[in-house]
Amino acid sequence: MSKPVTKAIFPVAGLGTRFLPATKSVPKEIMTLVDRPLIQYAIDEARAAGIKEFIFVTARGKSALEDYFDHSPELERTLEAKGKDDLLAELKHTYMDSGQIAYIRQHRAMGLGHAVWCARRLIGDEPFAVILPDDVIAAETPCLEQMVNAHAKTGGSVVAAMEVSAEKTSSYGILDVDPAVGDTLKVKGMVEKPAAGTAPSNLAVIGRYILSPRVMQHLNDIKSGAGGEIQLTDAIAKEIEDGDDVHGFRFKGQRYDCGSKAGFLQATVAFGMARDDLREELVEFLSDITSIPTAAQ
Repeated sequence: MSKPVTKAIFPVAGLGTRFLPATKSVPKEIMTLVDRPLIQYAIDEARAAGIKEFIFVTARGKSALEDYFDHSPELERTLEAKGKDDLLAELKHTYMDSGQIAYIRQHRAMGLGHAVWCARRLIGDEPFAVILPDDVIAAETPCLEQMVNAHAKTGGSVVAAMEVSAEKTSSYGILDVDPAVGDTLKVKGMVEKPAAGTAPSNLAVIGRYILSPRVMQHLNDIKSGAGGEIQLTDAIAKEIEDGDDVHGFRFKGQRYDCGSKAGFLQATVAFGMARDDLREELVEFLSDITSIPTAAQ
């Protein structure tokens, strides 16, 4: 039986250049989707999956992330004095207990694999999760919880996967899998951003992983790959070469790429529509703005 997954790495050292000038002073992970920052969605998903230790790989200019998870005594007192108990409960939900969260600096931008490798001493010999906050997943059962349940049966490493169109395979790590029915698929190989027409399938890896601690050793050994960076997919591919179990997991849910402007806008509409307190007004607004071009035709 595999060890339980209780540690998660959050690679949050990126500059967020696609959202400049907003990210000049605000970390991308703090940008707000409806009324919660992206990082809060990732933390909530990890908590639901049983994660107890949260490891943030950061960089210069990310101090707002640390402040976000800290206690706010003055704000607490203000909310208590005004009787805003609901807001106070929401505020306390953002706190992280002492010792529950750790911050590690990635001093050089050398890719996702390198960011994960930076946390190696805090992982030890335990399986661990990696969550990319840019990928926000709406699901009845949180995506990482689905994966933890699958990992308890398979052991090894498990990567979240979804089907993409053929023209988009060059933007993802792509799995080579045997045709199979079901959510969990044995992986024969992985290719990072394959050239057009060379992808082994249309099953793309997205930002959720449960990894064997051996992946850290592979990251230590490999040299830079696609884009001149140390690729996490290369280290996972080495697991497969060594005969270790790697499975792709087709999760149930809708993934939004909040690392892109269009994806962020789509997520904002979708999550707003899911809120009882916002849906009616938002539907009316969307109906109005979509009817304008129709009337003009």
